[in-house]
Amino acid sequence: MTLKTVRLDTSHNREDFYCGKDPLDSYLKKQVTQDVKRKLSACFVLEGDNHTVKGYYTLSNDSVPLAIVPEEIKRKMPASYVNLPTTLLGRLAVDTRFHGQGFGALLLMDALHRCFLLSEQIGSMAVIVDPLDHGAAAFYVQYGFIALESGRMFLPMKTVASLF
Repeated sequence: MTLKTVRLDTSHNREDFYCGKDPLDSYLKKQVTQDVKRKLSACFVLEGDNHTVKGYYTLSNDSVPLAIVPEEIKRKMPASYVNLPTTLLGRLAVDTRFHGQGFGALLLMDALHRCFLLSEQIGSMAVIVDPLDHGAAAFYVQYGFIALESGRMFLPMKTVASLF
């Protein structure tokens, strides 16, 4: 079995995707195409046989207020920055047919690798996620994401770089 993560295109079967979280299912089925066309996000899918979508994630540019980042990071940043450039891992989901096979971790590592490569081309000092629920937050904590008081989670690009 060959696994590859590719950009979403019209050949991918999105209608059969079901991760069990309505906002994530609906996004893939109804909104992602328009967001990609408008350059609001980029969507990558873990592609199965016959263009099945085993899982997906989205990336876009973002920023976070300097005031809410952890103190040990804030101390190292120029005070003239009100907001810090980041990359938003906006959505990450795995179809229920493929749960328990490590695809969530695989998608996360693929996303972090892309974020790291992008950070070498355009400023991004961290990856940000907005966990949908406590289960999602617990997943991200396993990989070193730090909870911010805003509810968002933060992984410094320095940490991401150490993975690769």
